Amino acid sequence: MGAKKKLKLLAHRLFSAMLALLFHARRPSPSSSSSCKAAVAPAQQAPNFPVQRDGCPPPAETTTLVVDVDTALLLHGSGDLFPYFMLVAVEAGGFLRGLVLLLLHPLLSILAESHRVKAMAAVAFCGLRAGRFRAGRAVLPKWFMEDVAAEAFDAAFAFPADERRRRKVVCVTTGMPRVMVEGFLREYLGADAVVGREMKTLWGFYTGIMVELDEADHQVVAMEEEEKDVKVGFSGSPEFLSHPLARCCCTISISGELEERWNGNIPCSSRLSAPGASLVTRLSGARLGATLWSFPSLHEVYVVSPEEKRRWRPLPRAKYPKPMVFHDGRLAFLPTATNTAAMFAWLPLGVVLGAARLAVALTVPYKYSTPILAATGMSWRLKGSLPPSSSSTSTRGQLFVCNHRTLIDPVYVSVALDRPVRAVSYSLSRVSELISPIGRTVRLTRDRRSDGAAMARLLAGGDLVVVCPEGTTCREPYLLRFSPLFAELADDVVPVGIAVETSMFYATTAGGLKCFDPLYYMVNPRMCYTVQFLERVSTATVRNGDEPSTDLANLVQRRMGDALGYGCTMLTRKDKYLMLAGNDGVVRAGDKSSSASATAAGLGKKKENKDAEKNN
Repeated sequence: MGAKKKLKLLAHRLFSAMLALLFHARRPSPSSSSSCKAAVAPAQQAPNFPVQRDGCPPPAETTTLVVDVDTALLLHGSGDLFPYFMLVAVEAGGFLRGLVLLLLHPLLSILAESHRVKAMAAVAFCGLRAGRFRAGRAVLPKWFMEDVAAEAFDAAFAFPADERRRRKVVCVTTGMPRVMVEGFLREYLGADAVVGREMKTLWGFYTGIMVELDEADHQVVAMEEEEKDVKVGFSGSPEFLSHPLARCCCTISISGELEERWNGNIPCSSRLSAPGASLVTRLSGARLGATLWSFPSLHEVYVVSPEEKRRWRPLPRAKYPKPMVFHDGRLAFLPTATNTAAMFAWLPLGVVLGAARLAVALTVPYKYSTPILAATGMSWRLKGSLPPSSSSTSTRGQLFVCNHRTLIDPVYVSVALDRPVRAVSYSLSRVSELISPIGRTVRLTRDRRSDGAAMARLLAGGDLVVVCPEGTTCREPYLLRFSPLFAELADDVVPVGIAVETSMFYATTAGGLKCFDPLYYMVNPRMCYTVQFLERVSTATVRNGDEPSTDLANLVQRRMGDALGYGCTMLTRKDKYLMLAGNDGVVRAGDKSSSASATAAGLGKKKENKDAEKNN
């Protein structure tokens, strides 16, 4: 009976995960997940330390905070690291590697935590080329940031700029290797140092073996060796006491009254003082519900209680210290074990359904294909009304300016207008061009004069032209800088706001094969495009020389951002590819027809780089 109940429960969880991926574009809130229960060792397991009556931190000019990433900073880190290793396995190693890790999950679940982490690291990293590993910087930060606890962030990082300069934050990961978390901690949270186990390499490839911490790792905390520094730690488990860095700094972890921001004024309700006592007290009214441990050197230790951690909430996007504008990877959901099993169960059906959707989109008129595709989960909606006809009596065409979410943005503009359009693009794979239902795309060269002439010829011929002045896709609710060329080509332009929701896969990539982008979109269980036509904008002031084209481009960007609720940035295509792929995103002349054009563009000729910068 026990085995039957377990199988029934597993089937129920798998079915629930499948339904979530089918009908919800966003993953459930971390607060609703069963993994919220933090694995914290009982207090009685902690070693004895001498106790001081005054357990509050003494005032000091400089304070070193030692933060345990796995058990304190992340909501679910101490409970299950499987999703993060699955992200590495799938995004850096491929779906076959991810399937192997998933099949090993039942065996991994019965291992001790330390052995389980080592086994997951071996599967996820073994054989990957170390020099090309970018998942730690391009893929994982998005998911780490969504898993950061707001209370932990306020305690460790939310300080005024002048006070932050006097504090040093050392982040320690006891489970994940440093290569997985360092990019996120340094670039997005501003950690001063990151300590973690290293992945051993051989001939430039990861072996899958994590090198254990030893005394050599203590050199990263040399800046904390001043005797006047107050060293405080932050952890969700007393087991962090055994960490070499904790012993070196005489700390384990920190947490306490958030409102006081560790300024030495944390109120304590009572203090137990007895020879050999290990547990001191619980802070009164502390939102972190921390247990305080004191050391003879006045270095303090705070361990957050599991009861309080269950009440923590994710860090809101508005409080991100750095906007999460760019990220890469194909998976649009956090790959827990049940979600990953649901994905692999869906893939065979998804491939067949995607092929059927593609056939309908290529052969059936829009009037009939729209309801057919909507019945399969591939829908779109028009927000507002269609744009009015141009007041101009000339035979010139119309220029539509839209933000760039995926390669098929022009397709949905054509569907909404129920008229064929001509799309212009800087780079497009042959496969994407062949399966496009709107015909051949006009290729741009990033040479301002030739690109402007090409679009002018299309408009002079009466075509409806769709251009994406951002020059590259952006997944998050932000708009990149608009290239001003479009403002010099037509008498007026129609801004088009584009939003897209997918439930399983992203249809864009910076470091992968771009020819698969539309195919990944088709395979999604459910997806929806939203098209919004905005008020027509006249370009007369630019064409008459009364206003620079950059001002008009910025005006269109602001209007589109207001309509979509997106933030406007001055970031460009080059910024995106430098961060996610390690190149400038410029396609070499010999690679323009390559399906991997985005990844082959890293070391273009100097002339091409200058042209790209000029046109951006």
